[in-house]
Amino acid sequence: MSERTGWDRGLSVTADGKGLVGHAGAVLLRKLADRVGLTDALAGVLPSGTASSWRDRATALVGLVVAIALGATNLLEAEQLQLHHGPLFGPAVSDSTLHRLLSTTDETRRAQIAKVRQRVRRHVWTLLHLRPGGFPYLTVAGRHLKGWIVLDMDATIITAASRKQGAAGTFKGTFGFHPLAAWLANTDECLAMELREGNAGANTVADHLRVLDAALAQIPRSSQAKILVRVDGAGATHGLLKRLQALNTTRRTVRYTVGWTITPEDERAIARLPEAAWETSLRQDGEVQEGYFVAELTGLNTREGWPKGMRLIVRRVKPSRRHLGKLTAFEQKTGWRYSITATNIRHMAHIAGTHQVQFLDVLHRDHAEVEDRVRTNKAMGLANLPSKSWETNASWMLTANLAADLDAWLRLLTLHDQADLADAEPDTMRFRLYHLPARLAHHARRRHLRIERTWPWAQTFTTSWKRITQLSAVT
Repeated sequence: MSERTGWDRGLSVTADGKGLVGHAGAVLLRKLADRVGLTDALAGVLPSGTASSWRDRATALVGLVVAIALGATNLLEAEQLQLHHGPLFGPAVSDSTLHRLLSTTDETRRAQIAKVRQRVRRHVWTLLHLRPGGFPYLTVAGRHLKGWIVLDMDATIITAASRKQGAAGTFKGTFGFHPLAAWLANTDECLAMELREGNAGANTVADHLRVLDAALAQIPRSSQAKILVRVDGAGATHGLLKRLQALNTTRRTVRYTVGWTITPEDERAIARLPEAAWETSLRQDGEVQEGYFVAELTGLNTREGWPKGMRLIVRRVKPSRRHLGKLTAFEQKTGWRYSITATNIRHMAHIAGTHQVQFLDVLHRDHAEVEDRVRTNKAMGLANLPSKSWETNASWMLTANLAADLDAWLRLLTLHDQADLADAEPDTMRFRLYHLPARLAHHARRRHLRIERTWPWAQTFTTSWKRITQLSAVT
């Protein structure tokens, strides 16, 4: 019994330690922001002053970005974290200064920051091409999509517990906001995100076009030759598909896969499919997925007004118990539940088998991983918008996107050979690296941040730091 309860014998707990640094991972994120040029680039678009009391706005914003990546959910938490990190980064920025910074960052200034992200991202992607293994292209169903940049668009709900500007009832019966975003499947970066009112439509064409244009603007020109855009059923609109088709040029190939709302006309087309047309579906690893079938519906459904050359791929599966109450009369009659994907992919050059319906089906189903991006972005400052002001919340959202950028770049550039951290989620990064305590020592006019050597990821921490310092700086 004494072994169970006697562990605290002789133990006292006091708050008088000196030179200790909690959340030491802040140095990795801050150093990376400086090294890739983000801090200096922000200084070029944010206000500056000469008064002795003036706090550099670029430094303040980068400090807030780092705080959000470490887990801060509001401006007061960011201030407290910076107060603690004063010996590392200098005097803290007050929450009131941070609030003024966000509230005065209007739409024009956010557009300037978006251009900063574009320039910095171009440099980061250059570094990614130079790293061992090169740029992270996707592999779907055993096929390596080399050269393809894959963009996933989706909307989500951010709930609000109080009346905030723009908060409204959502289609899910909650109250809050309904932002729309575009993520890059290759790197997990959030390229664009637009704050929308809670009652914004799921398939509003104008919103999709703005977010699409903003996301495409973030992709360096050297990587725009082959682009795949994936959207769920909200993307099956004439306006969006027409724009995607028009983006094709002699130098750029743009392909899409979108969900498709099944109509009675679609069901009549499915009924005309012979049984021999159905082929067994594939899993993400390329192996056969028993019990799931796909077929080409193109040609049997000839509705007018859709882009020329669009293909329809239908998928069927035996319905689970939870879907039985949602089946249409046609599905109840056939005993199958159906879903359709629309695409303009005839083939992807130099990649065998990309014309097959099984591959196109699994390629679109891979879009479901966007739900992970939504969840991790909410863990990176977007679970709740902290202000009643629309402008402040829009600026906070952009700052959270910058935090997600830094987190992704740290993993991509310094942890790419760490299997358990290369794709780690925020909670894992915080537990293993970001929230790691350290001791700040001074010797011979130098500062030494000392990590406890028994921590399992101590070597990973120091390796990440060394790799950041070795990155080619922006010229």
